[in-house]
Amino acid sequence: MMKRAKTLLAGVGLAAALGAGAATPASAVDLTMYYPIAVGGPLTGVVDGMVADFMKANPDVKVKAIYAGNYDDARVKALAALKSGQPAQTSVLFSIDIYELIEQDAIVAFDDIVSTAEEKAWLNSFYPGLMENGKTKGKTWGIPFQRSTIVMYYNKDAFKEAGLDPAKPPANWDEMAAMGKKLVKKSGGQVERWGVMVPSTGYPYWMFQAFAMQNGEVLMNSEGNQTYFDKPAVVEALTYWQKLGKDGTMPAGAIEWGTLRQNFVEGKTAMMWHTTGNLSAVKKEAKFDFGVAMLPAKKRLGSPTGGGNFYIFKQTTPEERKAAMRLIKFMTAPEMAAKWSIATGYMGVSPASYETDVLKKYAADFPPAAVARDQLKYGTAELSTYQTGRVRKALNDAIQAVLTGAKEPAAALKEAQGQADRLLKPYR
Repeated sequence: MMKRAKTLLAGVGLAAALGAGAATPASAVDLTMYYPIAVGGPLTGVVDGMVADFMKANPDVKVKAIYAGNYDDARVKALAALKSGQPAQTSVLFSIDIYELIEQDAIVAFDDIVSTAEEKAWLNSFYPGLMENGKTKGKTWGIPFQRSTIVMYYNKDAFKEAGLDPAKPPANWDEMAAMGKKLVKKSGGQVERWGVMVPSTGYPYWMFQAFAMQNGEVLMNSEGNQTYFDKPAVVEALTYWQKLGKDGTMPAGAIEWGTLRQNFVEGKTAMMWHTTGNLSAVKKEAKFDFGVAMLPAKKRLGSPTGGGNFYIFKQTTPEERKAAMRLIKFMTAPEMAAKWSIATGYMGVSPASYETDVLKKYAADFPPAAVARDQLKYGTAELSTYQTGRVRKALNDAIQAVLTGAKEPAAALKEAQGQADRLLKPYR
């Protein structure tokens, strides 16, 4: 169980957060932090190393960082800890959990913790596109950490084999469908390599949000109390995704989020849509020349942002809140954000992170590292509403019903919209 602070922490400026001039404390503030990992690779070691660096530079704060599974697991464990009387003080949770956490009165706004001009400026130092899921009701509730957009990975060797230009990945839906057909490779009637795979388990609503946005639609309003699942352009987007499976460019049925990266690096698909958070793992594992591109357009380019934000819980003392904010400032400082981005593929969360020498050099030597950042200007907030888990499930069920052949897009999405309307009516 965490100890209560015995010593007030002095100052929370960036220099202090990075350890400059930190005084030896009479006793430490203890923090517990849950965090999720939703992609492959030994990322727990990276997080643990960053936390160790923080404690070395800030000996007056002790942090117990606990890997909690995926995003849903992390939310459940963090909220269960709050109710058990052994709360965490801060956690990395889904950026789209904001409405649920506010509704449960579980978190405190950063605006209510910051006090100095430097701290207030820090709140405005992140990419605005990554802050969309962290702000509501005029306040900032979440600080971006492991954030992403969806990108398209493609096998350049497979492109060459199929007679396609490896320097020209598909720029629009028509090109992706046409190239995908050419990239399908069969042997004895069996498919050895699919043209493209888009995961439909794990976070199907996230992938679908990209299709919808590319077709000119968003799926929810900024107040989190209205969805647009049954609009004609949204139905058209799901119809396109369905057609990729019907025409044999993509496997029919479910495509697993968790194993898709392995399918790609094993050459079982020539293209895949996935989070940029898998970039470093793909770079390490792929034995072929690969490229990374923005997702193809229909009416426009587009991808939702995704990933996790830092939150500070309400069941905290003022000293714990200040200590938690020092930790969060450290973990999201430009130098650390650059380190995290290189180790994982997640985006640097601020423009300043891409101005660090180390990330500038990395992106110059490895241009795929900048694709997610460059795509951010075409991005939108990830699907987030009140009752977000139930609303998201309604949409996920609709998508999977269509992709497995159980329902047609218009009927499935009308049903999902009806469920969302019933859930969100009290919030309008």
